[in-house]
Amino acid sequence: MSGSTALWITAQAGIYTASGLAFGLKLYKDGRANVDQKSLEYTSTKTTFTMHVDSKVQMSIKFLSPVYYDDVQRQSITSSYLEVSVKSLDDQSHSVQVYCDVSGEWASGDNRAIIQWESNSTEKVRYHKFFRQDQQVFKDVNEIASWGNWYWATGDEPGLSFQIGVDTDVRGRFLREGRLTGEVDPKFRAVNDQWPVFAYARDLGNVSRNWTNTLFTIGYAQEDSILFQGKEDQPRSIPSLWKQSFNENKLVPFFYKDYQFATQHSDSLDSRIAQDSKAAASDKYTAITSLAVRQVFGSFCFTGNKTQILTFVKEISSNSDIQTVDVIFPAFPILLYLNPELIRYILDPLLENTRSHYPNNYAQHDLGRYPIALGHPKGDDEQMPLEECGNMIIMMLAYAQRRQDNSYLRENWDMLAKWAQFLVQDAKIPANQLSTDDFAGHLANQTNLAIKGIIALEAMARIAALTDHQNSTANYSTTAHQYLDFWTEHGIDSEAKSKHSMLQYDNRDTHGLLYNLFSDKLLGLNFVPQSIYDMQSDFYLGEQKRFGVDLDTRGTLTKLDWEMFAAAVASMETCGMFINKISDWIGRTSTWRAFTDLYDTEGGCCFLPACIQSNNGLLRIEILL
Repeated sequence: MSGSTALWITAQAGIYTASGLAFGLKLYKDGRANVDQKSLEYTSTKTTFTMHVDSKVQMSIKFLSPVYYDDVQRQSITSSYLEVSVKSLDDQSHSVQVYCDVSGEWASGDNRAIIQWESNSTEKVRYHKFFRQDQQVFKDVNEIASWGNWYWATGDEPGLSFQIGVDTDVRGRFLREGRLTGEVDPKFRAVNDQWPVFAYARDLGNVSRNWTNTLFTIGYAQEDSILFQGKEDQPRSIPSLWKQSFNENKLVPFFYKDYQFATQHSDSLDSRIAQDSKAAASDKYTAITSLAVRQVFGSFCFTGNKTQILTFVKEISSNSDIQTVDVIFPAFPILLYLNPELIRYILDPLLENTRSHYPNNYAQHDLGRYPIALGHPKGDDEQMPLEECGNMIIMMLAYAQRRQDNSYLRENWDMLAKWAQFLVQDAKIPANQLSTDDFAGHLANQTNLAIKGIIALEAMARIAALTDHQNSTANYSTTAHQYLDFWTEHGIDSEAKSKHSMLQYDNRDTHGLLYNLFSDKLLGLNFVPQSIYDMQSDFYLGEQKRFGVDLDTRGTLTKLDWEMFAAAVASMETCGMFINKISDWIGRTSTWRAFTDLYDTEGGCCFLPACIQSNNGLLRIEILL
């Protein structure tokens, strides 16, 4: 062995709820060999690093988190793949050994907590199982669940060695010997007590010009995923959906051996996203959509059984609220695109809890803090009444349109009508309240919030017609048109050089992204005059900053999701401007964290809460030549 090089990959353990894998990469030179990163490529499901090691070996490190939008049983398996491949660069044969380990931080958000482990082999798959010894079901610490089992696995084949023990001892052994001892440390202890790691070494033999690879999987299994307050008087534990198809001891070998299918399915989805994105806009748009796919599906938790599938959504980079309606709303277009039935799986928990336990006459904001989804029986949730009523009505109509099935609307007419009545009272002149952009604080007379409610009332007219409530159709539509006339008079600055909507009625010193127009086009209502779309589209061109357009006049922050909503209903020129600005920002931002939705249009800084920075688990890769 002529040299060695270590690659450290830092993974945020807290977002592994649904096959997500976020990481940062650092390269270390040990004085004997250089590692040069040659490329980084990503698709909707994969991230691949290409390295040159000492100018002798090329190494590919591919992370795959499959997105099974059409197979909820597979999607419910919260696991990801890591494939390491090597080949010769200099036409010489090289003896290569690869080392990977994960550390105990993945098992607990409290580094003082004692973790337990074991190493076994089943169906020719070797796995290290590790978990918090004191299992605390439905509790988490620093965004990391305190119950469930982690599985770090690879093929149990010739050339494999393994070890569990002190980080420095295990890694040092590999650097000296190129293999591991097979020992399993018998001393269960705290995460930060001599830092136990779970390691594999794979001897790939003599590597020449053809690729030689090895595969690893990292996964997480919870038998019960959510504590949910549904229609019953008492909360119930909801099992992970994978339990309908697997026992836990079969989960790891199935996922490992499913790699070929996972690769084919992922390649197909990647190609579809890339081709459709390019056809809709450009390659730069593909850069945005590809990142968004994993970001959305990484927040989903699939639970229940074959007769009732319930999908729960966690806010993965803020306060861990679960089933937040205005977080679901910017994600629902991709669900309409890939599989509309997923919308129903997500909205059903909200509808079930709200009907039985929520006292207010407007839509509930969320169901509580993950993983305890009890709702707010006192009606004391974060109140965004106009926001959430509009969101629920719009999403439910969109679902019914795509599924061509009006039964969902009929079944929930009572709640839809209640929310619509609230909109009749509040949408024309919104009271002092929060919108989805709650970081900006309360504000009265918000024009963007008003237009959402007004569009939702027109949507209710369509819902009434589809559900045999024709007596309500004309009332909703008449009210919506009257409110739109008022909105046009008081919400547009018609005296400005470039006419535009104002942030507040009759406040000419304000303006912002009028992103809530998007729903009118999405639902095919053709309710808002095209002249308003054209007006806003022209206005945005004059407001562009280095990395985008400000959310509103209260600062230089913007929301990427709302920029894209605005772009979707703008002219080709304005749409291209948004896409170019956002893709440029993606390429320039220095953060290693997950794809954010909140950033500064001038400096490009990301804004994420401190919680995302805590308690990183470590995945280490080394290669010996």
